[in-house]
Amino acid sequence: MSAVVDVRQAVCIHRTADSEVVALRGADLLVDEGELVALVGPSGSGKSTLLALLAGLLRPSAGVVEVLGRDVGRATERQLLAHRSTGIGMLMQGPERNLLPYASVRSNVELGALGSDLRSVARRRRVDELLDAVGLADAERRSVRSLSGGEQQRVALAAALVAGPRLLLADEPTSQLDRDNAVRLTRLLRSARSRWGTTVIVVTHDAEVGAAMDRSLTIRDGRIGTEERRGEHYAVIGRDGTVQLPADVAGRFPPGGRARVVRRAAHIELHPLDTGSEEER
Repeated sequence: MSAVVDVRQAVCIHRTADSEVVALRGADLLVDEGELVALVGPSGSGKSTLLALLAGLLRPSAGVVEVLGRDVGRATERQLLAHRSTGIGMLMQGPERNLLPYASVRSNVELGALGSDLRSVARRRRVDELLDAVGLADAERRSVRSLSGGEQQRVALAAALVAGPRLLLADEPTSQLDRDNAVRLTRLLRSARSRWGTTVIVVTHDAEVGAAMDRSLTIRDGRIGTEERRGEHYAVIGRDGTVQLPADVAGRFPPGGRARVVRRAAHIELHPLDTGSEEER
């Protein structure tokens, strides 16, 4: 498999007139073709910033962000526009940011196919299939502004997928959906992978969505620290050799404290050292 996303030591600093906020602190991420990946973590951890970098909506302050073979940091604005319009489907947080409120449901989904190589007959068929998949075939002539927030979110997903993108970036796609529609959405994401080979990266607080992906990555303090895959939890080693311990273990290693590294034949052990303990003396 080839890498669709290759992020190396990415730093992103948000600057205002009187402050700087470091949103990403040397994040590393490698996503292969056809993977389904969830990014999870507390608010302010850098999840949405990382997604914006992948979409070319932001540029890294340092490090490298390569998406579909394009270096986002070195691209021109024209190249970034092409980057977003061909090959990438985007679902931003808040359905109103993805749709034209006065246009019909069908028109909004059709707009998502602009710039694709779909012919008119194939485009109509694809729109029909997606509206049925999100449960809104009967509402295709209604204006988006007449829909509920959850319905708008489903229209936005259909619009993001209609062109069969190589990469789908979705920020909190189930935030306004009930459980049944969240399950429907997750199935649609998996279907996009099987039908078009779409690679999916979602930012989510929904544990069930995360569990439905191939792997779930936790971002903490601007770095990807842990990974969950098929119920197993792993620490992720950064390119500079740093490791973020799982939250339930990190409490035993206070910041600035020391740990003894013990090399065994089949594994490596970390032993926390308390100041003044017998082991230290």
